[in-house]
Amino acid sequence: MPILSIRHVTRYHYRNPVGLGEHRMMFRPLESYDQRLISCDLTISPTPSRLHSMHDVFGNCVSVAIFSGKAKELVFDSAVRLEHTPLPAFADLDGEIEVYTGAMPIAYSDEDLPDLMPSIARQHPDSQGEVDRWARRFVRQKGETSLQGLLSDMTQAIYADFKYNSRLEIGTQTPLQTLAKGRGACRDFAVLMMDAVRSLGFAARFVSGYVYSPHVPAPTLGRVGGGHTHAWVRVYLPACGWVEFDPTNGIVGNTDLIRVAIARDPRQAVPLHGAWSGKAGDYRGMDVNVEVRTESEI
Repeated sequence: MPILSIRHVTRYHYRNPVGLGEHRMMFRPLESYDQRLISCDLTISPTPSRLHSMHDVFGNCVSVAIFSGKAKELVFDSAVRLEHTPLPAFADLDGEIEVYTGAMPIAYSDEDLPDLMPSIARQHPDSQGEVDRWARRFVRQKGETSLQGLLSDMTQAIYADFKYNSRLEIGTQTPLQTLAKGRGACRDFAVLMMDAVRSLGFAARFVSGYVYSPHVPAPTLGRVGGGHTHAWVRVYLPACGWVEFDPTNGIVGNTDLIRVAIARDPRQAVPLHGAWSGKAGDYRGMDVNVEVRTESEI
């Protein structure tokens, strides 16, 4: 049960003092049996005139900052410590792993289905069925298709076949754009996998958070997506519940993944967004730096 320290700093730069509007943040990790929050501190400069927190429709913690006056720089500095417990991905309700035998087609209970339907609905048009065909590659033509095998294979395929490109701009590529380009950011890979598994009848949600990348001599042994916020997918499976899949790194399960926000659509889990007023040329850009360390590395 390692203790992780997370430092997330975002700086906005302006040429001239600008008016600062409302800003909303998702920095506080979600507490659960596999991640327990020890401390969470947030420093904002300039100091907001009002800062409060709320829970959104998914139960994520959203902090809202209101400002008065003007500034040439706006800084958000989040510092978190938490216990993180890696767990087997396909354990059943009794914690057994080997007994999980779920197979296609996916079938949810009548009791769960009404709550899962919004997470099964497709979010992107696919008039030519390109995403559908790509997803069907992971379904065996003959014999039984294991749910565990299908989802693991799809995760590994995106990891192996698509090129990762970091991108700070808000927004995601459509699944069709990611398929055509063969590259994208972590959130683009998450959106592609979400749409693909939804086309097969799975309930899937978008996860925003952080990835721990061990400090090792060879960069190829680390995790992709470190230094920034990270995104991946969770899929609901009968008997297992919600299971994490990170197609950017080929991770199946919660190993090295720290959840901050879970949503049906990535637009509902933006880590930080807000407004400002000034001249069109005043905005100079932003810097984002995320460091995730174990206490032994500090």
